[in-house]
Amino acid sequence: MFKTLKIILISTTIILFTLEFGYTNEKKIKIGLLVPMSGEKNELGQSIIKSTKLALKDIGTNDIEIYPKDTGQDPNQTLQSAIDLKRLGVEIVIGPVFFENVKYLSEVDGIIFLSLTNKTESLPSNVISSGVNSISQLNAIKKFTELNELKKTILLTPDLNYKEEIKRAIKKSKLKISKHYIYNIEPTKLTQRIEEITNYKIRKQNLADEIKRIELSDIDEEIKKRKVEKLNRKYTIGNVSFDSLIISDFDESLKSVITSFLYTDVSPKDKYFITLNQWFDESLLSEKNIQPLYYPSINKENLESFENKFTEFYNEKPNHLSLLSYDLIGLIYYLSLKTDLSDTQQLFKKENSFKGKIGVFDIKNNKINHRLNFYQIHNGDLKKIF
Repeated sequence: MFKTLKIILISTTIILFTLEFGYTNEKKIKIGLLVPMSGEKNELGQSIIKSTKLALKDIGTNDIEIYPKDTGQDPNQTLQSAIDLKRLGVEIVIGPVFFENVKYLSEVDGIIFLSLTNKTESLPSNVISSGVNSISQLNAIKKFTELNELKKTILLTPDLNYKEEIKRAIKKSKLKISKHYIYNIEPTKLTQRIEEITNYKIRKQNLADEIKRIELSDIDEEIKKRKVEKLNRKYTIGNVSFDSLIISDFDESLKSVITSFLYTDVSPKDKYFITLNQWFDESLLSEKNIQPLYYPSINKENLESFENKFTEFYNEKPNHLSLLSYDLIGLIYYLSLKTDLSDTQQLFKKENSFKGKIGVFDIKNNKINHRLNFYQIHNGDLKKIF
């Protein structure tokens, strides 16, 4: 009986100890959301909020609480919302969505912001870019060029505000390029620039000279006629100094650049045409004259799976940034199981990897990079390369 009483007392002590000090199972993880909840971007913000709720449902935990706040139309309102989140005890925030909203967030200490922007430069020290950044994309492109033993790759970047970020990403990714060209997106200037890059006028003159040489030769007239007819079907003679090109452009501007190369008699059928993440732009599938075309992106099957789940649950289609916010909830929960979330200064400095729907996140030194897949568009179809 004494032994039985002793066991009961020990068991009771353990239960009381667990109730008093087992706070780790009861302490809520407070995650802030800084998203547009008013104005023209409100729909995007609501999509992100819904995706975080879907993530909580899929994780199946009651240990996380979400606190959405409006970033408004300017960084001042974003700052005020961030201060409000700090007062609520929030130490980690998903957002803001846009780069311009991070401007004053250095004034809010003790909080880490996982911005959905893909820009990695000129960020406050407490803001981490979690978007599909240029380094992640160039890392995937580097892998593709090495697999295909491409030795003479050129890079073309429009003269826009992200050109410096591309330059720095080249160095960090250690992608080997033979030359980096900056171009003006104005159509006439763009065409002139592509003519320079491809030595178009010289190659066109080479063709005219060859036709003239054949016409003045002493060969049989019938043979001469066939050769001239064959040359007249060409636009130029002579090769270009590259075997592949990367165009860091998007949408209609990307199509304009490729069309300019076609005009100068440089075709995707002869050279590798590579671009940055196009988020599976379906309009590219119908443009068969600019194919084959290659680009890095997130895992398409996972994106479609998420879109189907989101649509089934909310009866609407999500924005692609919703998938990123969905994964960030999972990432934070994963880190909470491995480390103390309150130590925000060290949380993203340790080397970690996390596999989400978007792909694999690599975390180190307050940086988040993505291991991306690689895709080919050819004959109107999309194919995964790796």
